[in-house]
Amino acid sequence: MIIGHGGNKKDLAVKLGCHMDQIIDMSSNLNPLGPPENIHRFICDHVEKIESLPLPDAAGMRDGFARFHHMDSSRVIAGNGTTWFIYTIPRALEAKRVLIVGPTYSDYKDACSMHDIPYDHLVSTPQDRFMPDMDQISACAKACDLVFICNPNNPTGALIRKEPLEYLIQKHENTIFVIDESYLPFVDNADQISFVGDIAYKNVIVLSSMSKIFTIPGLRTGFLSAHASITQKIMACYQPWSVNALAQAVIEHIFDHPEKIEPFYQKTRAFIKTEKAYFYDLLERVKGLELFDSSAYFILARLTGNQNSKTLCEKIGQHKILIRDCANFEGLSDRYVRFSLKTRDENQQLAQYIKQELKGSL
Repeated sequence: MIIGHGGNKKDLAVKLGCHMDQIIDMSSNLNPLGPPENIHRFICDHVEKIESLPLPDAAGMRDGFARFHHMDSSRVIAGNGTTWFIYTIPRALEAKRVLIVGPTYSDYKDACSMHDIPYDHLVSTPQDRFMPDMDQISACAKACDLVFICNPNNPTGALIRKEPLEYLIQKHENTIFVIDESYLPFVDNADQISFVGDIAYKNVIVLSSMSKIFTIPGLRTGFLSAHASITQKIMACYQPWSVNALAQAVIEHIFDHPEKIEPFYQKTRAFIKTEKAYFYDLLERVKGLELFDSSAYFILARLTGNQNSKTLCEKIGQHKILIRDCANFEGLSDRYVRFSLKTRDENQQLAQYIKQELKGSL
């Protein structure tokens, strides 16, 4: 069971004696622009969908994803969020040993532990700005039949370009590489980096989340794409009706209007580029804080003064703002926190409180 993810607005609201709506959540990685236009209205207008059983294999949303990415639907599975796939893949593929490239999302490790599958962590370092060493990955991959790589990575924001990944994939044909692209839609030229729809490789699994970019984590929707030989094995473990009817309808609606998707991506990317530059500028010269470059919209920071992550998170929480304590990421420590950007005013508020709290601890 995962413990320590971001977004516990309820607990902080109870602690402060305020309403949940007063809490600014900058700990969870969601699009700061919110869902696309009319998604809330669509949900309200189609709430009667909950009165009927959904398609058992979510075929409608699967076909929409396949159509948008110009690929055969036999290469796609629609699921109850990418997390469901993470926990299913090691068991379905009968993995013997797994390599996890970190520091990264804890569910890769938890999925292996759940099925008693041994795993190794290969952790990049702050000295390398948390950019993974591809030669080290290659050396470790020799002993593994499954490798998890989050790209861009959570929580570091490090992005591996497509060519180095292709080098690994081609060199280790008997190893399956799970490339989690949950945050890739936020990256410029994502289509040139993504492996979705790439039919050249039979040993690649791509995970695509709808939660982050479309700000609908509560609907629990995501996709797995791979060669048909892999999707057949995953489907052998598939649970029917795992994606609820309303969630299926929303995702089908999004893919029924493909002309709106790319403009939404571009609007999001432009907003994040501006706000990220602004936020870095506000905090880059603050004593006691080191910011790491990020290709995503969240930023990893190291505390270099007397403050630790738990204390800073608690102090920022007193201002009704949640940030992510990264102490429970394998390879990090209680010196790391993560900020997920939101609006200009909220980003400015967070920067102000960070300066205030760090100044008091130096």
